Amino acid sequence: MSSAPRPRIVDPKAVPVAGTDGHLPAVPAEVLTPHVIRSRFASGGSWQAEIPGDAIQQDRTPSPASVLVPLVQRDDGLHVLLTRRTDHLHDHAGQISFPGGRQEPEDEDETATALRETREEIGLDSRHVEVLGRLPVYTTITRFVVTPVVALVHPPFELQLDAFEVAEAFEVPLPFLMNPAHHQRHVFEAPGVSRQFLSMPWHAAQADSRMREFFIWGATAAMLRNLYAFLSEPHA
Repeated sequence: MSSAPRPRIVDPKAVPVAGTDGHLPAVPAEVLTPHVIRSRFASGGSWQAEIPGDAIQQDRTPSPASVLVPLVQRDDGLHVLLTRRTDHLHDHAGQISFPGGRQEPEDEDETATALRETREEIGLDSRHVEVLGRLPVYTTITRFVVTPVVALVHPPFELQLDAFEVAEAFEVPLPFLMNPAHHQRHVFEAPGVSRQFLSMPWHAAQADSRMREFFIWGATAAMLRNLYAFLSEPHA
C-alpha cells in the first residue's frame, strides 16, 4: 500500500519561524581552515547525521545522486559555493542548491558523479577541486538519495554556468553557515501533516549597493547542518 503524497512547501519564506539555534556554539574559527577540515575527514571516525532527510514515498523508487559541497579558499577564509536553480526546472525550481545531480551508469562512484555534475552545471574543472570526504547520505522528498561530497576549491578558476539549469552562482562565508544562530527552524502545518525544516538566509550587497536575500533552506540547509555537526564533533 503506497503512502499518501506529502504536501510540497511552495513558499518556504511564508512558513513561520519557530526559533533559531543560537543556544548552540558556532564552530570555532580555528577549525574552519583547510588544514583542520582536511585532517578531520582523513581521520575518519563514525558519527550520525543530525538530519538524515525525508522518508521516501513507498510508491517511488529511490535514485542515487551526489552533490559537491565546494569550500572555496579566499583571502578572508573559506566560502561555500552555491547555485540558484532556474525557475522552470521540474524539481526544486528556483531553490538554492549545491552543484550536483543524478548518478549516471558511467560514473565510477558517488564522487565521480559530484565532480561530473559540477563540471556540467557550473563549468568548474576538477583540477581545481581537492576532494576531502563525504557526509552521510541525505534523502529528499523527491526520491533522491544524495551523497554530499565535501571538497576544497583552489582559485583561480572561472565558472561557466549551464543556463538551462543554473540561474546564478554565489558564495557565502563558511563561518556564517557554521553558526547556529543563523539557523532558523520553521514549522509547516497542513491537514494531518506537520513538517519542520531549516533555513539560513544570507544577505549580500549587490553591485548597486542594495541588499539581497538568498534564502537557503530545505535539503541544502540540512546538509550544511550535518556539516556543522561533523565539524563540531570532538576530535583528538
